[in-house]
Amino acid sequence: MKKLLNDPADAVVESVEGFVAAHSDIVEAHYDPIYVSRVGGAVEGKVGLVSGGGSGHEPLHAGFVGQGMLDAAVPGAVFASPTPDQIAPALVAANGGAGVLAIVKNYTGDVLNFETAVELAEAEDVEVATVITNDDVAVEDSLYTAGRRGVAGTVCVEKIAGAAADRGDDLAGVAAVATRVNANVRSMGVALTACTVPASGKPSFDLPDDEVEIGIGIHGEPGRHRIKLEPADAITQRLLDPVAEDLHLASGENVLLFVNGMGGTPSSELYVVYRQARKLLEARGVVVARSLVGNYVTSLEMQGASVTVLRLDDELTGLWDAPVHTAALRW
Repeated sequence: MKKLLNDPADAVVESVEGFVAAHSDIVEAHYDPIYVSRVGGAVEGKVGLVSGGGSGHEPLHAGFVGQGMLDAAVPGAVFASPTPDQIAPALVAANGGAGVLAIVKNYTGDVLNFETAVELAEAEDVEVATVITNDDVAVEDSLYTAGRRGVAGTVCVEKIAGAAADRGDDLAGVAAVATRVNANVRSMGVALTACTVPASGKPSFDLPDDEVEIGIGIHGEPGRHRIKLEPADAITQRLLDPVAEDLHLASGENVLLFVNGMGGTPSSELYVVYRQARKLLEARGVVVARSLVGNYVTSLEMQGASVTVLRLDDELTGLWDAPVHTAALRW
């Protein structure tokens, strides 16, 4: 294992220290317990948004703290949920008087720890609503979840719900928008290689050089099946078809096409995947109205990608286009 780290036990704290130093105009850090929030604190009268999860998926979630997205993000240890005593202060800090929406990926540890943290925040008179993301079509259940996993579609939920909060929607309204996005977004991923968690020092799973894992999770969880390596277009079709079919996409519908890298895949390869995914959607008569390509929900240095499709209407398109200024996403 070769990594640019000092002591693996300090990796999360030192990464957060560097992140907030690089983006001190957008975010600030709190270390006891650790979480990241918007500079200047909660915006008075605006619904606050908080998310979090294990580290190792950067820029998710801290990279999406800022105008138009999250008000706070809580990093756990690598691939491990943050604890309730981390999450609760972040929920309180994000409250500007209009309540807080917690956006939680559907992993058992995350769901349970956020539930406990919400109870702690509500004891301090903070109103909290929760939306659980579960966009991964690869499997219904895994060792880490009850039901589908929350993966790259979480970025779409955070961006669009953040825009709804910025336009002044109340807590119920922001939660409804987030729920609608989650209901209309699906994802599927592939791994070409495993990643290495610093604390373990060895790959998270065994994958022969001539095989890929279709439907992999962002922690290296098993996918639908393992196959021999194929050309990119064939692999892309294996990812896109289940997504499109699960959404029941109809000819003439507008979508956002999001091709996400797992951390170790060059942008040039992600655009090869995007090219074919778009062709496959257009062959179905689906209009790709918006696009996003890059490493946004990673799995350390894993080589691979995921394809996410979000069904759009006029309101969701407008909210996606609304201004955003974070470390990882801005327009």
